[in-house]
Amino acid sequence: MGFNDLDLSERLLIARRGTAYFAQRLAELTDDELDEPTALTGWSRKHLVAHVGYNAAALCRLMDWAASGVETPMYASTEQRGREIEEGSTLNAAALRNLFTHTAARLDEKWRHLPTSAWSAQVRTAQGRLVPSAETAWMRTREVWIHAVDLGNGGRFGDFPDVVLDSLLVDVVGSWRRKGVGAGLVIRVDGRVPFEVHEGAGVETTVAGPLASVVRWAVGRGGVALASSADAEPPQWL
Repeated sequence: MGFNDLDLSERLLIARRGTAYFAQRLAELTDDELDEPTALTGWSRKHLVAHVGYNAAALCRLMDWAASGVETPMYASTEQRGREIEEGSTLNAAALRNLFTHTAARLDEKWRHLPTSAWSAQVRTAQGRLVPSAETAWMRTREVWIHAVDLGNGGRFGDFPDVVLDSLLVDVVGSWRRKGVGAGLVIRVDGRVPFEVHEGAGVETTVAGPLASVVRWAVGRGGVALASSADAEPPQWL
């Protein structure tokens, strides 16, 4: 069963659990540690916290769109999104912590008060896909769980609910297939039947290991038990 096969209440609960998981990792960092770099190129922890905070604000705009029927994009432009994160990274630690807490609470409030009929309203993601507003539960789940690991202070993919790991792998492989990348790549999760990213493309590289390790590799965060090629790098996902 995938994430979107769950009842909406269960999906929102997992998103909230992810927000709490990120909040815990953030609370364990000192203010000075927020200035330290992450493994994401060019981003400090301040960039990352700003990004997660502004992501919640952007999803609030999608919820407003769903509720009102008036188109409200996540971001005015890709450039505006990037400027927002850069400017957010210059905030002091207290302001950044408040940004994360306030925007997460605001998103949760909008989820709680959205009329039932509006959960099927179509909204547009930052990548330009039209999706039902219920998709915001997955969009936020993906952000908070992965970026909690990106903070680099103890978050692990092994802490994720299995349904999140499974759905991340489906998401990533689906993206590779739509983009036509990953030909010759075989994924073998422990205890499961191996599969080719593109059937019939021939086997060039096999990546194998526990689910959490394979997903971590697939989303570009390193870590896999076995790769048949020493330089096996995942194709770009987002």
